[in-house]
Amino acid sequence: MRISRTAATATAVVAALALTVAGCSSSGGKSSEEKGKDGSGGGKGVSTPRMKIAMITHSGEGDTFWDIVQSGAKQAAAKDNVDFLYSANKEGQQQSQLVQAAIDQKVDGIVVTLAKPQAVQDVVKKAVAAGIPVVTINSGAQYSKQLGALGHIGQDEGVAGEAVGEQLNANGKKKAVCVIHEQGNVSLEERCAGVKKTFKGSVENLNVDGTNTPAATSSIEAKLQAGKDIDAVVTLGAPVAAAAVKAKGDAGSSAEVDTFDLNAAVIKQFKAKEIGFAVDQQPYLQGYLAVDELWLQRTNGNVIGGGRPVLTGPAIVTEKDVPALEKYTARGTR
Repeated sequence: MRISRTAATATAVVAALALTVAGCSSSGGKSSEEKGKDGSGGGKGVSTPRMKIAMITHSGEGDTFWDIVQSGAKQAAAKDNVDFLYSANKEGQQQSQLVQAAIDQKVDGIVVTLAKPQAVQDVVKKAVAAGIPVVTINSGAQYSKQLGALGHIGQDEGVAGEAVGEQLNANGKKKAVCVIHEQGNVSLEERCAGVKKTFKGSVENLNVDGTNTPAATSSIEAKLQAGKDIDAVVTLGAPVAAAAVKAKGDAGSSAEVDTFDLNAAVIKQFKAKEIGFAVDQQPYLQGYLAVDELWLQRTNGNVIGGGRPVLTGPAIVTEKDVPALEKYTARGTR
C-alpha cells in the first residue's frame, strides 16, 4: 500500500461502551464486552455520562461505503457510552432536514458530510449556534471551519485525485474517463479535477446515476464503445467499479478499471485481475474518529488535529496489498 506523498493518517485510542443505531440498534454494557474479538465490537466501557450522537450523510441507496463508515462509528460508540443515530439522504435539502431533526432531538453531537455544502450550511450553523458540537467527515473539508465545526476527518479529495493521475501515468495510460456517480457532489468533482491536474493524458468526466446500477453500466459501456482508445476508467466508489467491470466486458474494451475505495468486492476484483488499483481513504477510521472526537471534546476538552483537517488517506492499493487487507474487508472494516 502506497501512501500519497501529502497525506497523513490519524489514530486515537480511547476506551468506552454502548450504541444505538436508528432502525438497527445494539446495546453496550455487559453484552458489548462479550462481543467478538474481530474488531467489530466489545471492550471495557467508560464511566462518562451517556451521550447521543447523530451522523447524517449524503449516502445514496445501496452505497456500501457508508456501511464501513458506520462500522467505525459503532465501534467508537460501543466504547464511549454513546447512543449512535444514523440517517442519510443523497439530496441536499433532505439531508438538511435530517440535520434539523437531530437538532430537535437535542443530541449531544452531530457528524455530517458536506457533499452539497450550500444545501446544509445554514442548518449546520444552526446546530453550532444551539451549542451542539459538529464534526464534518468525508466531503467538503474546505467548508468545515467556516461553518463552525470542531474539525474535519477524511482525505483531501484534490490530493487523492492527483495521486490517481500520477498512478495512471506510471501505468502508461493515455486516455481516461472519470465516472461521477452523483451530480453536484463537490468531493467527486474535486477528485476528477485532481486526476486532470496530474495526468499527462486526456480525461473526460462521465456523469451516471450511482443508485441505478443497470443505467450506470449502460452509460459506461456506451462511452467505451464510442471511444475505443479509452484505456482507463476511473470510478469514484467501489459499487460503481463493479458496473465498470461489467461495462468493459460488454463493450469488448481493454481499458483498465481503477477505483476509489475498498470493500470485499474490490478485493475479489483484484484477485480476478479486474481492477488495476484502488484509492483507500479508510472510511472506518472516518466514522470512528468522528464519534471519538465528539466524546473527547465533551469529556476532556480535546480537539483532534487542533482544528485542522485530519487526513485518513489517500493510499494507493494494488493487488500485492490484498493478502494484508482481505481479512479486514471480509468483516466490513476496510
